[in-house]
Amino acid sequence: MNATDLELHLLNDFQRGFPLTPTPFRDLAARLGAGEGEVLATLRRLQENGAVSRVGAVFRPHRVGASTLAALAVAPARLEEMARRVSAYPEVNHNYQREHRYNLWFVVTAPGEARVRQVLEEIEQAAGSPVLYLPMLEDYHIDLGFDLTGQGGHARDKAAPAAAYQAQPGDRALIAAIQPGLPLVPRPYAEIGREAGISEERAIRRLGEMLEGDAIKRLGVIVRHHELGYRANAMAVWDVPDEVVSQLGRCIGGYDFITLCYRRRRQLPEWRYNLYCMVHGRDRETVLAHLATLGRECGLDAYPHERLFSLRRFKQCGARYAEPAAVEAQAA
Repeated sequence: MNATDLELHLLNDFQRGFPLTPTPFRDLAARLGAGEGEVLATLRRLQENGAVSRVGAVFRPHRVGASTLAALAVAPARLEEMARRVSAYPEVNHNYQREHRYNLWFVVTAPGEARVRQVLEEIEQAAGSPVLYLPMLEDYHIDLGFDLTGQGGHARDKAAPAAAYQAQPGDRALIAAIQPGLPLVPRPYAEIGREAGISEERAIRRLGEMLEGDAIKRLGVIVRHHELGYRANAMAVWDVPDEVVSQLGRCIGGYDFITLCYRRRRQLPEWRYNLYCMVHGRDRETVLAHLATLGRECGLDAYPHERLFSLRRFKQCGARYAEPAAVEAQAA
């Protein structure tokens, strides 16, 4: 397999379903007809050039920790300054400028709700204006996986777990160890286990249980959409009656071109919208065509709505749901 084909397979085929075995990269290599060293070197290169954010876990919001979407209306003259202040928080994992009066949109994730609120209060004081606090109430589809072949077929949400995730002692340390991504070494779970203070076997078993219990949404290669050609994205929002929001959300979440769909709390009178989705595309026209399909086929055109296209990405990284053990020990 040549280098280009290997890159494509790693980027496209292993965004989920990453091996939970002692030697996952060797197992990937065997499936791809490549060498373990070649797979590791390719992933390191993809990470260095920005195509890959990390290889690791995507946690389902509110299964572990707390998070919220938030937004600010920032005067253009202060946008760069406030974007830097917001991005400086390690709890902020996404920070974008969007086409709207509320032009700075960011996600705050922390081990608990109290820290989320504290970060928002500090940002609000720095901005001198109110922050929209828009916690998620219900999710209909959360993925951010991307089909890079144009042939479709990427898996949608997995079925509901037979038993929901139940936290166990030591989970916080394991989450803290894996949230930056797996180390690109032959036995990554052994290193994750050492950092969390558990065995390699225990780390693999517990991560598998988190996947089964839906605390981990997917385990695999986390790609950066912009670097891979998805250069347009829009957050679409609707104000729909609460009694039909779940029905409409499930309709939206069933489309292959939807990466995120969820219900969020309104913040009246400033923000009336309760139904959200994200659409990514290779250009603006594609995104608009997808949104037109949603409006027509899900019956959404009858409801007040807005489309907020992304203009600039100030920050995009993995969420931090737990502090490393050393930090927790110092805080104690």
